Amino acid sequence: MNRRLTLGTLTALLAATALGGCAALRTVSTEVSSYGDWPGGRAPGTYAFERLPSQQARAAEADALESQARAALAKAGFKPAASGQEPDVLVQVGARDARAQRDPWDDPMWWRGGFGGFGYGPWGSPRWGFYARGPSPRVERMVVVLIRERSSGKPIFEARATSEGNTLSDGPMHAAMFEAALTDFPKLGVNPRRVDVLVGAQP
Repeated sequence: MNRRLTLGTLTALLAATALGGCAALRTVSTEVSSYGDWPGGRAPGTYAFERLPSQQARAAEADALESQARAALAKAGFKPAASGQEPDVLVQVGARDARAQRDPWDDPMWWRGGFGGFGYGPWGSPRWGFYARGPSPRVERMVVVLIRERSSGKPIFEARATSEGNTLSDGPMHAAMFEAALTDFPKLGVNPRRVDVLVGAQP
């Protein structure tokens, strides 16, 4: 009996954990634009990250951002150059969040307030109410990938992905947006174009 209870409890816990993991995932819509002159038939090859002076001054932030871009680069076919090996390309990555206030009057027909608030007065007669909410904060997110040929220094591919939401970016958001930016690499498409990505909870 105890054995059955133990197995049943374990099964329930595993199921709850799996459901919790699924619930932590969400789909985010991004707008992707890509540009470049990637040579036809050229394989992605090996890469190394390159940092701007401002990124070198914030090494910990740059380390984190590059770590978040690695999976997207691997999915696009790139491999990190081995220690002491000259890479085929140099990769720069960047990200930023910008807070924006969206005024309800931007959309007067469907603004986040209310004109109406229909109810009844103290004598049972209908009345209209007017209420309003202030501007809702929004976060405009962006990640950028720039790939240069190491031998010539020529930029051969650039991509950026943007999204909007109510929260600042975290590691999983950056990773998903880098994946969106490099979707279908090295093909170019309509700019901008919509790419939906799955974002998981930050470990």
